This record gives sequence, structure tokens and C-alpha cells, in this order.
Amino acid sequence: MIGLACLVGVPLYYIVVNTVKTQEEMARSPLALPTKLFLDNYQRVFETVPLGRSFLNTLILTVASILAMLFVGSTAAYAMAMRASRFNRFFGALLLLGFIVPGQSTLIPLYRMLVDAELVDTLRGLVVIYTGGSIFVYFLIQGYISRLPFEIIEAARIDGAGPFQIYWRIVLPLIRPILATVGVFQTMWIWNDFITPSVFLSSPEKQTLVMQVYRSVGEFSTDWPGFMTMSVIVLIPMVVFFILTQRHIVNGLLAGSVKS
Repeated sequence: MIGLACLVGVPLYYIVVNTVKTQEEMARSPLALPTKLFLDNYQRVFETVPLGRSFLNTLILTVASILAMLFVGSTAAYAMAMRASRFNRFFGALLLLGFIVPGQSTLIPLYRMLVDAELVDTLRGLVVIYTGGSIFVYFLIQGYISRLPFEIIEAARIDGAGPFQIYWRIVLPLIRPILATVGVFQTMWIWNDFITPSVFLSSPEKQTLVMQVYRSVGEFSTDWPGFMTMSVIVLIPMVVFFILTQRHIVNGLLAGSVKS
């Protein structure tokens, strides 16, 4: 594992160490440590790139999409668990098509649909697309809900609680570990996604952080110091986020694997 970690860490080291070098020093010795810290790359990026607007766009897009996915996926899993029938198997097989069909093959139909709905080049349109990730959320939460003590739910029904009251007051607190786990996975996916914003967003003021990294790559030349500096800036929030939430990933997966 240490060897694999070092292998994976080499590209990260390469990017980080070259953000504090001049372009000449980077070309001369890309893997060596810098002779002195050269922070002009970061200063230039912060002065020339609208990082604040792009960060806000990415944050709004990520938070709105995660909330939509968790709500749709958890309510669907709750409804299917509460009403077991033969239709459940058919519905589950139908949802599996969301994993079988490659997302790239649906970009053109999706684009035409968003054009008709006047959602192209809007953050709302991307939220609608990302909400399709509710299928992944549904399958993970469904397995978790099936292990809940249904005696509590039956007792709530006897006391007169309605379906939404049971979901909000009983089921939702019990499935909080798996919600956190799925939320972490989907957050990292949306934050780092490139292909969807590149296809559906065109206005400069609506670009995400990943798109700002792509803008460093020109047709005939590439601003490698700027490219690597932007990559590090985009990675920092996700690294901090993962460090703070990694225990939720382990706890959520382990809690769902053992029946109470």
C-alpha cells in the first residue's frame, strides 16, 4: 500500500512542486525541489482569473445538486422499501439502465431537451442533469433502509404518523450515516466534473473551477505554470473536504453492512 501510495503521489508531487518554480526552472528540472519559492504563479492566477465567481458557481452547483439527489434518492428508496411488490424488481431493473448506458451517449439528446426547456447555459440546467445521480443514491440507500428495524416504523403508523412524517422524523435520522457517505462521493464527482459543464455552459461568468483550469490550455501553446497552479487551487477544497469527511465514508459503509 505504501508503494502504491507513492506511485499515485508522484503526479501530485509533480504538479505541486512546479507551481512554485519559474517556467525555465520547471523545464530544466521538473522533479527537483525549487531552489527558492516562486509565488508569482499564484499571484498571477488570482489577479487574472475570476476565481471568486467560479468558486461560487461551483459551490452553488454542488450544494443544490447534492441536496436534490439526496432528497430524490432517499424518498424513492423509502417508498420502495415501504411498499414491497413485484413491481419493485421491474423498477430496479429499469433503473439499472442508468448505469448500463454511457453518459456520453446521451449528451446530444440531453442538450436538445435543455434547449427546449431553455436551461442551456444555466446552473439550473446542470442541477437538473446532476439530479440524475439520484439513481446511485437510491441503490445505496435502499440496501441500508432494508436493514432498519421496521418495528419502529410500524409503531409510528399505529400512533397515526403519516408516510412523510415517518420519513422525516424516523427514517431520515436513522439513515444519516449512509446519506453522509453518498453525499461525500457525489460531492467529489460534481466538484471535479469536466465534461458536463464544458458541454452545457458557455458564458464566462458561469464557468466552474474545473473549466478555469481548462482555459489554461491553448490551441497552440499551454501555460503550464498557470495550468498546474489552477489545478492545485481546485484540488485544495476537495482535499480538505475529504480529510474532514473520510470517517463518514467508513462509518456509513460499515453501519449499512451489519443488521441491527
